[in-house]
Amino acid sequence: MIPETAKLKIEEQSREELIALIYELAKEISELKAEITRLKQPPTTSQNSSQPPSRDFKSSTKKRARSKKKGAKPGHEKQERQLVANPNKVIEVYADHCENCEHTLLDQVPVQVIRRQMTELPEIKPVVIETRQYEVFCPCCGKLQRGKLPEGLESGRYFGPRLEAVVTDLHHEHHVGFKRLLKMCEELFGLTLSAGGAVSIVERAGKAAQAETEAIGERVRQSKVIGSDETSARVHGRNWWEWVFVGEGCEYHLIEPSRGHDVVKEFMRECEAEVWVCDCWKAQLNAPAKVHQICLAHQIRNLQGLMEKRPRLAWARAMQTLFRKAIHLRNRQEQMTVGGYKRQVAIIEMRLEQLLERTFKGLGRNLLDRYRKYRDSLFIFLHRLDVPAHNNACERALRPSVIHRKVLGSFRSDWGAQAYAALATVLNTAKRNGQSAFQKLVQLMGTPVFHFLSPSI
Repeated sequence: MIPETAKLKIEEQSREELIALIYELAKEISELKAEITRLKQPPTTSQNSSQPPSRDFKSSTKKRARSKKKGAKPGHEKQERQLVANPNKVIEVYADHCENCEHTLLDQVPVQVIRRQMTELPEIKPVVIETRQYEVFCPCCGKLQRGKLPEGLESGRYFGPRLEAVVTDLHHEHHVGFKRLLKMCEELFGLTLSAGGAVSIVERAGKAAQAETEAIGERVRQSKVIGSDETSARVHGRNWWEWVFVGEGCEYHLIEPSRGHDVVKEFMRECEAEVWVCDCWKAQLNAPAKVHQICLAHQIRNLQGLMEKRPRLAWARAMQTLFRKAIHLRNRQEQMTVGGYKRQVAIIEMRLEQLLERTFKGLGRNLLDRYRKYRDSLFIFLHRLDVPAHNNACERALRPSVIHRKVLGSFRSDWGAQAYAALATVLNTAKRNGQSAFQKLVQLMGTPVFHFLSPSI
């Protein structure tokens, strides 16, 4: 009910003022209706869209109590720590007398040996290697001559490769910021390190890794199947993009200000892959390849979001079921005969054609149009067993970068971004081939220096 004061104000207004008021109220009503429609829609999460899990809403309410008991399930094989074959120290413990009757047991032959092992770290402290270059005058020509420094102990280098590898590993692999890094070095290793010294070490590691990135990039370009993905990266407080290109046993990282096709084109140069695995981002769908495989994991989530918004749209559920059946068929391909597998593939292909012939209007029509447009990019993995049905390899390759961004924030320099990309390229490729990141870092940082030390060190 309109208050009397409001009625008086309305009656006092002119015709033009009333018309303007009506237009204003109509606009406000339209905006409120749109807001109500938006609020009624189910929230967008990583389960029903291509949104990453990191952007999901985290509820502040307490989680419901677990219905299942914690711990190992009945019948689970007990896992025990394996004994080391060659321990550094062995302490033999004999029973010298019987605790029951005090009889001596030193002359008895043992009937059983019970082995237990304890693992400990020795005291960690820096080892300083000093070089003393002696200068002498040549008695023949009179020129001053200086002793040549051994390889690995060159002038201008203040830290050895293992120390530099530890600092770089903590910063790059474990996302430790420089402030915390200095504190850890002092508390754990008794090493006093300046902020400038730590930064210089990481910069040197990035330059050392850069020398290997070109060879890895060429390995990716020559791969038959290439996957790609990208995620945001902050550089100088601005939004850049970290790209990853995954090949056969290798991956290549780039941090660029662009998310466009020019990045893919520049990386690939004149090369062309047989199959390109990606999501539906246009820059990647235009990547140079004979055929493209669209990530079905993304499509299943997009269809889930559509079903939540349009529960009565049977087409979405049928298409989602078909995608899942295709993935399941591929997973059990080794258990089937060649003929049986081909027949099942033919059935799935026929079902896809039927679903693409459907017609409907409204929400979800964009997905139908997408699948019609990229029909030949949906089931490549059913015909080529070296092609995955999803782009999970690229997403896993970018996950550490997302954590690094969340923990440390923005790169404050161009060299910092490029150093991170180079290290990610070299270290992740090493891990794909069974090598630890730390050992690879030790190799990158140069000639070992421990052979200059005495055997007791």
